[in-house]
Formats: sequence, C-alpha cells, structure tokens
Amino acid sequence: MATPTPGRPVRGSATGSPLMAALDLFGRRWSLRVVWELHEGPLGFRALRGRCANMSSSVLRQRLVELIEVRLVHQTPDGHYALTTLGREAHTALSPLVDWSTTWAAALAERSADPGTPADGAPDAPAAGQVEGVAGARGVLREAGCTVEKGQGQPHGPGAHGGG
Repeated sequence: MATPTPGRPVRGSATGSPLMAALDLFGRRWSLRVVWELHEGPLGFRALRGRCANMSSSVLRQRLVELIEVRLVHQTPDGHYALTTLGREAHTALSPLVDWSTTWAAALAERSADPGTPADGAPDAPAAGQVEGVAGARGVLREAGCTVEKGQGQPHGPGAHGGG
C-alpha cells in the first residue's frame, strides 16, 4: 500500500486532497502514536517501540518508513528518530483534538452519571458560533473542498469520501 500523500488518490479521495491524505496517513495503525511519542524529543528504535506498548517491530519499521517519506520524521546521525519541523507542526495541529477528546470523555461520563440528561443521539444546544443543520454542514464541507448539491446526500469534491 502506497504512503498517503497529497495529490495522489488516497482512502476517501480520488484526487488526494491534503486533508484526506493526512487523515489516511494518521488513520494508519500506530502513526499518530509514533508522532505523539516523538514530540518530546528523539528516540531510538527500541525506546520508541517500548513507548508504543511494544508494537511489532515490523509495524513500527513500516510506520517510520512512511513518516520519513512524508517528511514528518527523520533519522538523526546517531540513529534516533525525531520529528521534523513538519512533524512538530502536525503534533501542534493535533493538540486541539486532544483537548476536545478530554472534554468529550468528560461529557460522556457526565451523561452516564446523570440519567436526566438527554439520551444518546439527542442534540445538545449549539454553542455560540457552532454550525447547525444542513446549511452549516454544507459550509463545513465547502471549507474542506467538497460540494453538496441540493437533493444529494453525498458530498462531492477533493475532500469528499469517495469523491474526486
């Protein structure tokens, strides 16, 4: 399987939109974990493998090859692996997702503890500035490079699943 890169077909995009290429890359088993573990500094192969719950060495080797190919990781002269500037920027870009996931986990725990909260799937009131409904979803898709035609349920375009 080829390493996902912008401009080449990837899972979810026949044209390889940058967002879909990144999602494909980071959706691969252990890719995000490798980036996460390297954000504090360079690590040797064994140390990195140990930090990644002793994943198989063949999977770690493959992920490192892919992350080096897309210039998120490089190998130092002493044989350690480190994030490149692009890799550090990717980590920084993903940090808000960590914050959001903590909020999400707390909200789910809170709902579980309070049976009076809306049932799973019931919409909460939108936060200020939050998009709502089909029109809001269309705006988000447009920002990702997709279009949704009226009467069509599927997004189309470079960022669309299966779109082109």
